[in-house]
Amino acid sequence: MNNVMNAAVERLRRDFGGDIIEPGAPEYASASRTVLASGGPACVLRPRSVGDVRAAVRFAAGAGLVLSVRGGGHGFAGFGTNDDGVVIDLSGLAKVEVVDKERHLVRIGGGATWGQVAAALAPHGLAISSGDTRSVGVGGLTLGGGIGWKVRKHGLALDSVVAAEVVTADGQVVRAGAEENPELFWAIRGGGGNFGVVTAFTFAAHPTTDVFFGRIAFPASEAAAVLQGWAECLRRAPEELTSIANLANPLAGGPRAPIEVLVAFDGDDPRLAAQAIDPIRRLGTVIADDVALRPYADTLVDGAVAPPGIRLFTRSGFVDRESVREVLAILAAAGAAEGAPFMSVRSVGGAVARVPRDATAYAHRRAELMIVTMVAGPAPVVEAARPALEALWAGLAPHVGGAYANFLASAGEEDVAAVYPPRTYERLAAVKRQWDPGNLFARNHNVRPR
Repeated sequence: MNNVMNAAVERLRRDFGGDIIEPGAPEYASASRTVLASGGPACVLRPRSVGDVRAAVRFAAGAGLVLSVRGGGHGFAGFGTNDDGVVIDLSGLAKVEVVDKERHLVRIGGGATWGQVAAALAPHGLAISSGDTRSVGVGGLTLGGGIGWKVRKHGLALDSVVAAEVVTADGQVVRAGAEENPELFWAIRGGGGNFGVVTAFTFAAHPTTDVFFGRIAFPASEAAAVLQGWAECLRRAPEELTSIANLANPLAGGPRAPIEVLVAFDGDDPRLAAQAIDPIRRLGTVIADDVALRPYADTLVDGAVAPPGIRLFTRSGFVDRESVREVLAILAAAGAAEGAPFMSVRSVGGAVARVPRDATAYAHRRAELMIVTMVAGPAPVVEAARPALEALWAGLAPHVGGAYANFLASAGEEDVAAVYPPRTYERLAAVKRQWDPGNLFARNHNVRPR
Protein backbone atom coordinates (compact mmCIF):
# COMPACT_ATOMS: atom_id res chain seq x y z
CA MET A 1 0.00 0.00 0.00
CA ASN A 2 1.45 3.37 -0.99
CA ASN A 3 2.14 6.25 1.37
CA VAL A 4 -1.00 8.15 0.33
CA MET A 5 -3.16 5.13 1.11
CA ASN A 6 -1.35 4.55 4.39
CA ALA A 7 -2.08 8.12 5.43
CA ALA A 8 -5.74 7.75 4.44
CA VAL A 9 -6.07 4.57 6.48
CA GLU A 10 -4.50 6.27 9.48
CA ARG A 11 -7.11 9.03 9.22
CA LEU A 12 -9.83 6.39 8.96
CA ARG A 13 -8.73 4.83 12.24
CA ARG A 14 -9.82 7.97 14.09
CA ASP A 15 -13.47 7.46 13.09
CA PHE A 16 -13.65 3.72 12.54
CA GLY A 17 -14.03 1.42 15.53
CA GLY A 18 -14.10 -1.88 13.66
CA ASP A 19 -11.36 -4.06 12.19
CA ILE A 20 -9.16 -2.83 9.35
CA ILE A 21 -7.62 -5.81 7.56
CA GLU A 22 -4.80 -5.02 5.17
CA PRO A 23 -2.59 -7.23 2.97
CA GLY A 24 -0.14 -9.14 5.12
CA ALA A 25 -2.53 -9.52 8.06
CA PRO A 26 -3.08 -13.13 9.18
CA GLU A 27 -6.79 -13.02 8.32
CA TYR A 28 -6.38 -11.19 5.01
CA ALA A 29 -6.46 -14.33 2.84
CA SER A 30 -9.89 -15.34 4.11
CA ALA A 31 -11.22 -11.79 4.45
CA SER A 32 -10.31 -10.85 0.89
CA ARG A 33 -12.39 -13.56 -0.76
CA THR A 34 -16.05 -14.42 -0.85
CA VAL A 35 -17.65 -17.85 -0.94
CA LEU A 36 -17.42 -17.94 -4.72
CA ALA A 37 -14.78 -15.39 -5.72
CA SER A 38 -11.21 -14.34 -4.93
CA GLY A 39 -9.97 -10.77 -4.73
CA GLY A 40 -7.10 -8.56 -3.67
CA PRO A 41 -8.64 -5.45 -2.06
CA ALA A 42 -6.49 -2.70 -0.59
CA CYS A 43 -8.32 -3.24 2.70
CA VAL A 44 -11.28 -5.04 4.21
CA LEU A 45 -13.27 -3.06 6.77
CA ARG A 46 -15.42 -4.87 9.34
CA PRO A 47 -17.61 -2.25 11.03
CA ARG A 48 -19.10 -2.77 14.48
CA SER A 49 -21.63 0.05 14.30
CA VAL A 50 -23.58 2.18 11.88
CA GLY A 51 -21.09 4.96 12.60
CA ASP A 52 -18.32 2.67 11.38
CA VAL A 53 -20.23 2.04 8.15
CA ARG A 54 -20.59 5.78 7.61
CA ALA A 55 -16.86 6.26 8.11
CA ALA A 56 -16.07 3.37 5.77
CA VAL A 57 -18.29 4.74 2.99
CA ARG A 58 -16.77 8.20 3.31
CA PHE A 59 -13.28 6.71 3.24
CA ALA A 60 -13.93 4.78 0.03
CA ALA A 61 -15.60 7.77 -1.62
CA GLY A 62 -12.90 10.19 -0.55
CA ALA A 63 -10.10 7.92 -1.72
CA GLY A 64 -11.82 7.26 -5.05
CA LEU A 65 -11.60 3.51 -4.55
CA VAL A 66 -13.83 0.76 -5.87
CA LEU A 67 -16.25 -0.25 -3.11
CA SER A 68 -17.70 -3.69 -2.46
CA VAL A 69 -20.31 -4.31 0.22
CA ARG A 70 -20.46 -7.86 1.57
CA GLY A 71 -23.27 -9.52 3.45
CA GLY A 72 -22.98 -13.29 3.32
CA GLY A 73 -20.63 -13.33 0.34
CA HIS A 74 -22.59 -15.89 -1.69
CA GLY A 75 -23.16 -13.75 -4.76
CA PHE A 76 -22.35 -15.73 -7.90
CA ALA A 77 -20.98 -12.64 -9.65
CA GLY A 78 -18.41 -12.04 -6.89
CA PHE A 79 -19.52 -8.50 -6.05
CA GLY A 80 -18.42 -8.92 -2.42
CA THR A 81 -14.74 -8.46 -3.20
CA ASN A 82 -12.52 -6.59 -5.67
CA ASP A 83 -8.94 -5.78 -6.56
CA ASP A 84 -7.24 -2.72 -5.05
CA GLY A 85 -10.45 -1.31 -3.60
CA VAL A 86 -12.34 -1.31 -0.31
CA VAL A 87 -14.56 -4.10 1.01
CA ILE A 88 -17.09 -3.32 3.73
CA ASP A 89 -17.79 -6.65 5.43
CA LEU A 90 -21.05 -6.33 7.41
CA SER A 91 -20.71 -9.60 9.34
CA GLY A 92 -20.32 -7.69 12.61
CA LEU A 93 -23.80 -6.18 12.19
CA ALA A 94 -25.79 -9.37 12.60
CA LYS A 95 -28.14 -8.79 15.53
CA VAL A 96 -31.63 -10.30 15.21
CA GLU A 97 -34.23 -8.79 17.53
CA VAL A 98 -38.01 -9.10 17.82
CA VAL A 99 -38.98 -5.45 18.30
CA ASP A 100 -42.79 -5.78 18.26
CA LYS A 101 -44.25 -9.09 19.43
CA GLU A 102 -47.84 -8.24 18.55
CA ARG A 103 -47.02 -7.30 14.96
CA HIS A 104 -44.17 -9.83 14.69
CA LEU A 105 -41.74 -7.12 13.64
CA VAL A 106 -38.11 -8.18 13.57
CA ARG A 107 -35.06 -5.94 13.19
CA ILE A 108 -32.19 -7.72 11.46
CA GLY A 109 -28.67 -6.40 10.95
CA GLY A 110 -27.49 -6.13 7.37
CA GLY A 111 -24.70 -8.65 7.98
CA ALA A 112 -26.87 -11.43 9.42
CA THR A 113 -27.27 -14.75 7.66
CA TRP A 114 -30.54 -16.59 7.19
CA GLY A 115 -29.35 -19.39 9.44
CA GLN A 116 -28.87 -16.88 12.26
CA VAL A 117 -32.32 -15.45 11.59
CA ALA A 118 -34.06 -18.82 11.55
CA ALA A 119 -32.36 -19.88 14.79
CA ALA A 120 -33.22 -16.60 16.52
CA LEU A 121 -36.87 -16.63 15.46
CA ALA A 122 -37.59 -20.31 16.15
CA PRO A 123 -38.09 -19.86 19.93
CA HIS A 124 -40.72 -17.22 19.14
CA GLY A 125 -42.57 -19.48 16.70
CA LEU A 126 -41.81 -17.04 13.88
CA ALA A 127 -40.23 -17.27 10.45
CA ILE A 128 -39.49 -15.17 7.37
CA SER A 129 -39.69 -16.64 3.90
CA SER A 130 -36.08 -16.53 2.78
CA GLY A 131 -33.67 -18.57 0.70
CA ASP A 132 -32.56 -22.15 1.20
CA THR A 133 -28.99 -21.80 2.59
CA ARG A 134 -28.03 -20.96 6.18
CA SER A 135 -24.90 -18.98 5.35
CA VAL A 136 -26.50 -16.78 2.68
CA GLY A 137 -26.68 -13.16 3.79
CA VAL A 138 -29.96 -11.47 4.57
CA GLY A 139 -28.94 -8.30 2.75
CA GLY A 140 -27.93 -9.63 -0.65
CA LEU A 141 -30.76 -12.11 -0.93
CA THR A 142 -33.42 -9.62 0.17
CA LEU A 143 -32.27 -6.74 -2.00
CA GLY A 144 -32.42 -9.00 -5.06
CA GLY A 145 -35.67 -10.80 -4.28
CA GLY A 146 -35.59 -13.81 -1.98
CA ILE A 147 -37.16 -16.96 -3.47
CA GLY A 148 -37.31 -19.56 -0.71
CA TRP A 149 -39.27 -22.44 0.77
CA LYS A 150 -42.33 -20.36 1.65
CA VAL A 151 -42.42 -18.21 -1.47
CA ARG A 152 -45.83 -19.34 -2.76
CA LYS A 153 -47.49 -18.77 0.62
CA HIS A 154 -45.64 -15.72 1.95
CA GLY A 155 -43.97 -14.20 -1.11
CA LEU A 156 -40.42 -13.03 -1.61
CA ALA A 157 -38.18 -12.10 1.30
CA LEU A 158 -38.39 -8.48 0.16
CA ASP A 159 -42.19 -8.60 0.37
CA SER A 160 -41.87 -8.91 4.16
CA VAL A 161 -39.64 -5.82 4.52
CA VAL A 162 -41.44 -2.88 6.13
CA ALA A 163 -38.46 -0.55 6.59
CA ALA A 164 -34.71 -0.29 6.14
CA GLU A 165 -31.85 1.73 7.59
CA VAL A 166 -29.54 2.84 4.78
CA VAL A 167 -26.14 4.53 4.74
CA THR A 168 -26.03 6.55 1.54
CA ALA A 169 -23.13 7.51 -0.71
CA ASP A 170 -22.49 10.74 1.21
CA GLY A 171 -22.24 8.84 4.49
CA GLN A 172 -25.64 9.86 5.81
CA VAL A 173 -28.09 7.52 7.54
CA VAL A 174 -31.66 7.52 6.26
CA ARG A 175 -34.71 5.41 6.89
CA ALA A 176 -36.68 4.02 3.99
CA GLY A 177 -40.27 2.88 4.34
CA ALA A 178 -43.74 3.38 2.96
CA GLU A 179 -44.01 6.85 4.49
CA GLU A 180 -40.36 7.90 4.70
CA ASN A 181 -38.31 8.05 1.50
CA PRO A 182 -40.85 5.82 -0.25
CA GLU A 183 -39.12 5.89 -3.63
CA LEU A 184 -35.88 4.65 -2.07
CA PHE A 185 -37.92 2.00 -0.27
CA TRP A 186 -39.38 0.92 -3.62
CA ALA A 187 -35.92 0.77 -5.19
CA ILE A 188 -34.09 -1.29 -2.58
CA ARG A 189 -36.74 -4.01 -2.82
CA GLY A 190 -35.35 -5.60 -5.95
CA GLY A 191 -32.79 -2.99 -7.01
CA GLY A 192 -29.89 -4.68 -5.22
CA GLY A 193 -27.11 -2.73 -3.54
CA ASN A 194 -27.26 0.18 -5.98
CA PHE A 195 -28.42 2.81 -3.52
CA GLY A 196 -26.46 2.43 -0.31
CA VAL A 197 -25.49 0.08 2.49
CA VAL A 198 -28.51 -1.39 4.25
CA THR A 199 -27.32 -1.69 7.83
CA ALA A 200 -30.63 -3.00 9.19
CA PHE A 201 -33.96 -4.30 7.91
CA THR A 202 -37.30 -4.40 9.70
CA PHE A 203 -39.28 -7.44 8.58
CA ALA A 204 -42.83 -8.52 9.33
CA ALA A 205 -42.34 -12.18 10.25
CA HIS A 206 -45.17 -14.72 10.33
CA PRO A 207 -46.12 -17.40 12.86
CA THR A 208 -44.80 -20.79 11.81
CA THR A 209 -45.10 -24.45 12.70
CA ASP A 210 -42.87 -27.31 11.74
CA VAL A 211 -43.07 -28.02 8.01
CA PHE A 212 -43.14 -31.13 5.85
CA PHE A 213 -39.93 -31.07 3.86
CA GLY A 214 -37.83 -33.48 1.85
CA ARG A 215 -36.85 -35.08 -1.43
CA ILE A 216 -38.77 -37.38 -3.75
CA ALA A 217 -36.66 -38.95 -6.53
CA PHE A 218 -37.58 -40.65 -9.80
CA PRO A 219 -35.42 -42.39 -12.45
CA ALA A 220 -33.77 -40.15 -15.02
CA SER A 221 -35.65 -41.99 -17.76
CA GLU A 222 -38.91 -40.55 -16.40
CA ALA A 223 -37.72 -36.95 -16.29
CA ALA A 224 -39.82 -35.65 -19.17
CA ALA A 225 -43.10 -37.01 -17.82
CA VAL A 226 -42.32 -36.13 -14.22
CA LEU A 227 -41.45 -32.52 -15.06
CA GLN A 228 -44.65 -31.92 -16.99
CA GLY A 229 -46.75 -33.63 -14.32
CA TRP A 230 -44.96 -31.72 -11.57
CA ALA A 231 -45.86 -28.39 -13.15
CA GLU A 232 -49.51 -29.46 -13.42
CA CYS A 233 -49.51 -30.56 -9.77
CA LEU A 234 -48.18 -27.18 -8.63
CA ARG A 235 -50.97 -25.38 -10.49
CA ARG A 236 -53.56 -27.30 -8.49
CA ALA A 237 -51.64 -27.44 -5.21
CA PRO A 238 -52.38 -25.19 -2.25
CA GLU A 239 -50.03 -22.26 -1.82
CA GLU A 240 -48.63 -23.91 1.29
CA LEU A 241 -46.68 -26.16 -1.10
CA THR A 242 -43.47 -24.85 -2.66
CA SER A 243 -41.29 -27.13 -4.77
CA ILE A 244 -38.10 -27.39 -6.81
CA ALA A 245 -37.31 -29.98 -9.49
CA ASN A 246 -33.61 -30.72 -10.13
CA LEU A 247 -32.16 -32.76 -12.98
CA ALA A 248 -28.79 -33.72 -14.48
CA ASN A 249 -26.97 -33.32 -11.16
CA PRO A 250 -23.32 -33.91 -12.14
CA LEU A 251 -22.54 -35.25 -8.65
CA ALA A 252 -25.20 -37.95 -9.05
CA GLY A 253 -24.55 -39.11 -12.60
CA GLY A 254 -25.28 -36.15 -14.84
CA PRO A 255 -27.76 -37.30 -17.52
CA ARG A 256 -28.28 -40.54 -15.58
CA ALA A 257 -28.96 -38.76 -12.28
CA PRO A 258 -32.42 -39.18 -10.79
CA ILE A 259 -34.81 -36.30 -11.18
CA GLU A 260 -35.25 -34.92 -7.68
CA VAL A 261 -38.36 -33.09 -6.55
CA LEU A 262 -37.88 -31.15 -3.32
CA VAL A 263 -41.07 -30.20 -1.50
CA ALA A 264 -41.85 -27.91 1.41
CA PHE A 265 -45.38 -27.86 2.82
CA ASP A 266 -45.91 -24.92 5.15
CA GLY A 267 -47.90 -26.59 7.92
CA ASP A 268 -47.79 -29.51 10.33
CA ASP A 269 -51.10 -31.22 9.48
CA PRO A 270 -50.16 -34.62 7.99
CA ARG A 271 -53.49 -35.01 6.21
CA LEU A 272 -53.24 -31.66 4.42
CA ALA A 273 -49.57 -32.27 3.64
CA ALA A 274 -50.36 -35.64 2.08
CA GLN A 275 -53.14 -34.15 -0.02
CA ALA A 276 -50.67 -31.64 -1.41
CA ILE A 277 -47.64 -33.91 -1.86
CA ASP A 278 -49.13 -37.30 -2.82
CA PRO A 279 -50.01 -36.20 -6.38
CA ILE A 280 -46.28 -35.63 -6.94
CA ARG A 281 -45.48 -39.10 -5.60
CA ARG A 282 -47.85 -40.59 -8.18
CA LEU A 283 -46.02 -39.00 -11.12
CA GLY A 284 -43.64 -41.92 -11.63
CA THR A 285 -41.54 -44.63 -10.02
CA VAL A 286 -40.46 -43.30 -6.64
CA ILE A 287 -36.92 -44.47 -5.85
CA ALA A 288 -36.36 -42.26 -2.78
CA ASP A 289 -38.66 -40.34 -0.46
CA ASP A 290 -37.47 -38.72 2.77
CA VAL A 291 -40.23 -36.16 3.26
CA ALA A 292 -40.79 -35.67 6.99
CA LEU A 293 -41.98 -33.11 9.51
CA ARG A 294 -39.07 -30.86 10.44
CA PRO A 295 -38.45 -27.47 12.07
CA TYR A 296 -38.49 -24.76 9.42
CA ALA A 297 -34.87 -23.87 10.27
CA ASP A 298 -33.85 -27.40 9.23
CA THR A 299 -34.97 -26.80 5.64
CA LEU A 300 -31.94 -24.53 5.22
CA VAL A 301 -28.76 -26.28 4.09
CA ASP A 302 -25.15 -25.45 4.86
CA GLY A 303 -23.35 -23.53 2.16
CA ALA A 304 -19.94 -24.77 1.05
CA VAL A 305 -16.99 -22.57 0.13
CA ALA A 306 -15.77 -23.38 -3.37
CA PRO A 307 -12.15 -24.60 -3.41
CA PRO A 308 -9.61 -22.21 -4.95
CA GLY A 309 -9.73 -22.30 -8.72
CA ILE A 310 -13.29 -23.59 -8.92
CA ARG A 311 -15.73 -21.40 -10.83
CA LEU A 312 -19.50 -21.54 -10.78
CA PHE A 313 -21.34 -20.14 -13.77
CA THR A 314 -25.06 -19.67 -13.25
CA ARG A 315 -27.79 -18.30 -15.44
CA SER A 316 -31.49 -17.86 -14.74
CA GLY A 317 -34.74 -16.97 -16.43
CA PHE A 318 -38.46 -16.79 -15.78
CA VAL A 319 -41.24 -18.76 -17.44
CA ASP A 320 -44.83 -17.56 -17.83
CA ARG A 321 -47.65 -20.09 -17.79
CA GLU A 322 -48.11 -20.31 -21.55
CA SER A 323 -44.48 -21.36 -22.08
CA VAL A 324 -44.16 -23.95 -19.32
CA ARG A 325 -44.73 -27.03 -21.49
CA GLU A 326 -42.18 -26.00 -24.14
CA VAL A 327 -39.53 -25.02 -21.58
CA LEU A 328 -39.83 -28.25 -19.59
CA ALA A 329 -39.58 -30.32 -22.75
CA ILE A 330 -36.38 -28.51 -23.74
CA LEU A 331 -34.88 -29.00 -20.27
CA ALA A 332 -35.75 -32.70 -20.19
CA ALA A 333 -34.12 -33.27 -23.57
CA ALA A 334 -31.03 -31.29 -22.57
CA GLY A 335 -30.77 -33.15 -19.27
CA ALA A 336 -30.55 -36.49 -21.08
CA ALA A 337 -27.50 -35.46 -23.12
CA GLU A 338 -23.88 -35.92 -22.10
CA GLY A 339 -22.33 -32.75 -20.72
CA ALA A 340 -25.66 -31.37 -19.54
CA PRO A 341 -25.47 -28.55 -16.99
CA PHE A 342 -27.14 -28.92 -13.64
CA MET A 343 -30.70 -27.66 -14.07
CA SER A 344 -33.16 -26.50 -11.43
CA VAL A 345 -36.78 -25.44 -11.86
CA ARG A 346 -38.41 -23.49 -9.03
CA SER A 347 -42.10 -22.90 -8.49
CA VAL A 348 -43.12 -19.31 -7.86
CA GLY A 349 -46.49 -17.65 -8.42
CA GLY A 350 -48.94 -17.62 -5.53
CA ALA A 351 -48.26 -14.76 -3.13
CA VAL A 352 -45.53 -13.39 -5.40
CA ALA A 353 -48.01 -12.82 -8.22
CA ARG A 354 -50.57 -11.09 -6.02
CA VAL A 355 -48.26 -8.12 -5.44
CA PRO A 356 -48.82 -5.38 -8.06
CA ARG A 357 -46.16 -5.31 -10.77
CA ASP A 358 -44.93 -1.84 -9.86
CA ALA A 359 -45.08 -2.19 -6.07
CA THR A 360 -41.38 -3.05 -5.85
CA ALA A 361 -38.37 -3.01 -8.15
CA TYR A 362 -38.56 -6.81 -8.44
CA ALA A 363 -40.04 -7.01 -11.91
CA HIS A 364 -40.99 -10.65 -12.52
CA ARG A 365 -44.22 -11.05 -10.61
CA ARG A 366 -46.21 -12.99 -13.21
CA ALA A 367 -43.78 -15.87 -13.74
CA GLU A 368 -44.96 -19.38 -12.91
CA LEU A 369 -41.48 -20.91 -12.82
CA MET A 370 -37.87 -19.83 -12.52
CA ILE A 371 -35.19 -21.91 -14.20
CA VAL A 372 -31.52 -21.99 -13.25
CA THR A 373 -28.58 -23.67 -14.97
CA MET A 374 -25.20 -24.14 -13.34
CA VAL A 375 -21.79 -25.35 -14.48
CA ALA A 376 -18.99 -25.77 -11.94
CA GLY A 377 -15.33 -26.66 -12.14
CA PRO A 378 -11.91 -25.25 -13.00
CA ALA A 379 -11.95 -22.47 -15.58
CA PRO A 380 -11.15 -24.77 -18.55
CA VAL A 381 -14.04 -27.06 -17.63
CA VAL A 382 -16.47 -24.18 -17.39
CA GLU A 383 -15.28 -22.69 -20.67
CA ALA A 384 -15.56 -26.06 -22.41
CA ALA A 385 -19.18 -26.31 -21.27
CA ARG A 386 -20.12 -22.85 -22.49
CA PRO A 387 -21.01 -23.73 -26.13
CA ALA A 388 -23.56 -26.36 -25.05
CA LEU A 389 -24.89 -24.01 -22.41
CA GLU A 390 -25.29 -21.19 -24.92
CA ALA A 391 -27.07 -23.55 -27.31
CA LEU A 392 -29.48 -24.57 -24.54
CA TRP A 393 -30.32 -20.96 -23.73
CA ALA A 394 -30.71 -20.14 -27.39
CA GLY A 395 -33.39 -22.82 -27.56
CA LEU A 396 -35.02 -21.46 -24.42
CA ALA A 397 -34.88 -17.82 -25.53
CA PRO A 398 -38.29 -17.68 -27.27
CA HIS A 399 -39.97 -19.09 -24.18
CA VAL A 400 -38.26 -17.40 -21.22
CA GLY A 401 -37.76 -13.82 -20.11
CA GLY A 402 -35.88 -11.76 -17.58
CA ALA A 403 -33.35 -12.99 -15.08
CA TYR A 404 -33.09 -13.37 -11.31
CA ALA A 405 -30.13 -11.33 -10.08
CA ASN A 406 -29.40 -13.70 -7.20
CA PHE A 407 -28.76 -16.55 -9.66
CA LEU A 408 -26.70 -14.73 -12.24
CA ALA A 409 -22.93 -15.02 -12.48
CA SER A 410 -22.42 -12.27 -15.03
CA ALA A 411 -23.27 -8.57 -14.94
CA GLY A 412 -23.00 -7.21 -18.45
CA GLU A 413 -25.49 -4.83 -20.04
CA GLU A 414 -27.63 -7.71 -21.32
CA ASP A 415 -27.77 -9.18 -17.82
CA VAL A 416 -28.81 -5.88 -16.26
CA ALA A 417 -31.47 -5.43 -18.93
CA ALA A 418 -32.82 -8.91 -18.17
CA VAL A 419 -32.99 -8.21 -14.44
CA TYR A 420 -34.59 -4.77 -14.88
CA PRO A 421 -37.06 -4.24 -17.76
CA PRO A 422 -36.96 -0.74 -19.34
CA ARG A 423 -39.64 0.94 -17.21
CA THR A 424 -38.19 -0.51 -14.01
CA TYR A 425 -34.68 0.52 -15.01
CA GLU A 426 -35.70 4.11 -15.79
CA ARG A 427 -37.35 4.49 -12.42
CA LEU A 428 -34.35 2.96 -10.67
CA ALA A 429 -32.01 5.29 -12.57
CA ALA A 430 -33.96 8.28 -11.25
CA VAL A 431 -33.59 7.00 -7.67
CA LYS A 432 -29.91 6.32 -8.31
CA ARG A 433 -29.41 9.88 -9.51
CA GLN A 434 -30.87 11.19 -6.25
CA TRP A 435 -29.03 8.94 -3.81
CA ASP A 436 -25.81 7.90 -5.58
CA PRO A 437 -25.11 10.30 -8.46
CA GLY A 438 -21.43 9.36 -8.55
CA ASN A 439 -22.20 5.62 -8.77
CA LEU A 440 -20.11 4.74 -5.73
CA PHE A 441 -22.22 1.60 -5.32
CA ALA A 442 -21.37 0.07 -8.67
CA ARG A 443 -20.38 -3.48 -7.62
CA ASN A 444 -23.78 -4.99 -8.41
CA HIS A 445 -26.05 -5.42 -11.40
CA ASN A 446 -25.45 -1.78 -11.87
CA VAL A 447 -28.03 0.88 -12.51
CA ARG A 448 -26.29 3.99 -13.74
CA PRO A 449 -27.60 7.40 -12.67
CA ARG A 450 -29.39 9.14 -15.51
